[in-house]
Amino acid sequence: MAVSDQSVEGGGLCPQRLVMEHLTSRWGVLVLIELLDRPYRFSELRRAVGRWGRGVSEKMLAQTLQTLERDGLVHRDAKPVIPPRVDYSLTALGREAAEQVRALAGWTDARLADIEKARLAYDEAREAKARTYDEAREEKSRAS
Repeated sequence: MAVSDQSVEGGGLCPQRLVMEHLTSRWGVLVLIELLDRPYRFSELRRAVGRWGRGVSEKMLAQTLQTLERDGLVHRDAKPVIPPRVDYSLTALGREAAEQVRALAGWTDARLADIEKARLAYDEAREAKARTYDEAREEKSRAS
């Protein structure tokens, strides 16, 4: 997710959809949820996000943070010390967005069994429909 400068006039996404993509991107969600707890240094945040499953590359994390910073959701605090120290935290706007994203993630966890049940029912119905279609086609072929 590169820092996006797509404009509506330039054929890009509408502004609301673009922000939604940033908030709900693969890494954006996890970054926002992790930063709700506390500020992180880059490497700490990378490890924290990695606990959710497959780890994030440095490049993708940097791009995600830069995009969220551009949207006013993340604050980057670079301290002039040696070695350099950069901390990332949520802005007030970012905290508000992160709480909404965390609520959606919590709902997903709570309702996952229902979602999996619906998927199974859908797959079974689709498979049964495909079998019926194949049987009808086979019967029609034999009748010809």
